Amino acid sequence: MRLLTTLNNSAAMNMAIDEAVLEAISREESEPTLRLYGWNPAAISLGYFQSLSEEIDEEACKKNNVDVVRRMTGGGAVFHEHEITYSIHIPEKSEIVPTGILESYRRISDGILEGLTLFGINGQFVPLNDIVVPFIMSDDTTQMRKISGNAQTRKQGIIVQHGTILLKVDVEKMFSLLKVPSEKLKGKLIEDIKQRVTGLSHVLGHEVSFESAQDAFIKGFKKAFSQTKFEAGELSINEINRAKELVAEKYNNDSWNRMR
Repeated sequence: MRLLTTLNNSAAMNMAIDEAVLEAISREESEPTLRLYGWNPAAISLGYFQSLSEEIDEEACKKNNVDVVRRMTGGGAVFHEHEITYSIHIPEKSEIVPTGILESYRRISDGILEGLTLFGINGQFVPLNDIVVPFIMSDDTTQMRKISGNAQTRKQGIIVQHGTILLKVDVEKMFSLLKVPSEKLKGKLIEDIKQRVTGLSHVLGHEVSFESAQDAFIKGFKKAFSQTKFEAGELSINEINRAKELVAEKYNNDSWNRMR
């Protein structure tokens, strides 16, 4: 499996790289690929079936220099800022992961769970596609909170799964960028999310850098998929050129981002 670390990119470029890699693997021009990356500037990725105008406060995003892009996968809007994001591309005919949707989610999530153990955290996979970790409350009780959400699609014979591992969470900022029916409901949603979601730095009680987290999750995926050989690689020239085309033609284009 090819291992890519592409660091920070715009939202449009991140989504375009995922699609360019998918196409290259489907043509057997590239190997199955695991990519770890970040976002610069911060961004909101919209689920494939969502309406941009109904979900996103575009003026607030512009004011805060936050990108908006539609994903090829479903699910809800996700705010990307302080996190490690991964994408994994595997041919359905390969034996790297099971073909069933739940089983493949569970298997791929093993890489994240192994990475968390390097920080001394015993996470749990929660079907269909979440990972939760123990969070110690002020009264010394433990609450399980979500630290990773994941989404999957299958196109051209390729399983594509991507997801986030949160380093920090700014719930107020996130909800300042999303549309909610009322201010009263917004307050309740913010409190609810604060009780259910956390980041690696919050769990450990100290700052976790992008670099150290990336290193841990690379090791985690290598351990979880110990029968698979990982080789550090780079995007091919064809993949780079195709990603640039997709940015211009699709991911920076209203016909895609405003399709619903």
